[in-house]
Amino acid sequence: MTLGAGMSLAEAVREATAVLAAAGVPSPRVDAELLAEHLLGVGLGRLRALLLGDSPAPEGYADLVAERAQRIPLQHLTGVAHFRYLELAVGPGVFIPRPETESVVQLVIDRLQGMAHPKVVDLGTGSGAIAGSIAHEVPGAEVHAVEFSGFAHAWAAKNLGPLGVHLVRGDLRDALPEHNGSFDVVVSNPPYIPAEAVPNEPEVALHDPPEALYGGGADGMELPTAAAASAARLLVPGGYFIMEHAEVQSAWIASILDRTGLWSDVTTHRDLNGKERATSAVRKAGDPENRPPETGHGQTHKHRTKE
Repeated sequence: MTLGAGMSLAEAVREATAVLAAAGVPSPRVDAELLAEHLLGVGLGRLRALLLGDSPAPEGYADLVAERAQRIPLQHLTGVAHFRYLELAVGPGVFIPRPETESVVQLVIDRLQGMAHPKVVDLGTGSGAIAGSIAHEVPGAEVHAVEFSGFAHAWAAKNLGPLGVHLVRGDLRDALPEHNGSFDVVVSNPPYIPAEAVPNEPEVALHDPPEALYGGGADGMELPTAAAASAARLLVPGGYFIMEHAEVQSAWIASILDRTGLWSDVTTHRDLNGKERATSAVRKAGDPENRPPETGHGQTHKHRTKE
């Protein structure tokens, strides 16, 4: 059977699932349903009810399935990325937020419990997923976000404007100097992929913007190191910093934080898949060793790991 006009919705979704599976799409049935749901403008619950009847396939469905089979990201086709409780507008030029980042947001929200009016900044906000989730789920928070890319900043503005987030276009290396020493939490999911580590998934390698992927330098650590330095500058004493990273970078990042002498309670956090996904630390008072952040791998210092 060839996907085309005249099919019932159920037949079309079955055939679309087979087409997407043959193309190597990781979740072919889910994607086939989401593309149909997008065109029909109904929720998934209603879609699955329609699949039990003889409703016709929506116009344009075959074209969308063909594009997804070419490994164009699902979110670029629907224009929406779901992240925690938000529906984010996304498209070419912005990094598609990942489910594993939701656990980083949860760590921030847990840290903010009991704080009346916390001040938070998201360095390298991309689509605004982290900053927007914090603003949505912690109503009393004053949330700021920084983004360098013009394309990503435009998407973030669309997503964050209704949530009251203070968005600025700037470089996470030197952003918000007028706010030095005033944030309770700094969170960042900076680019961190090493220069030679091209992602395996075509959706990532071909469609996520390179500036949102590669962290700079052979080990990808330039921007993560810069984010840590900015966090030290922006936080109040006792303020909390948390940064997402690749699993293989956890020891390097902990070592960098330890060597500066600016941080205590350096802790690695695992995501729901058990991968060492993020590292947090607490800003010490002052600058006890007056040393700038270092790059490179160096010696691994002892630090805590939390599930």
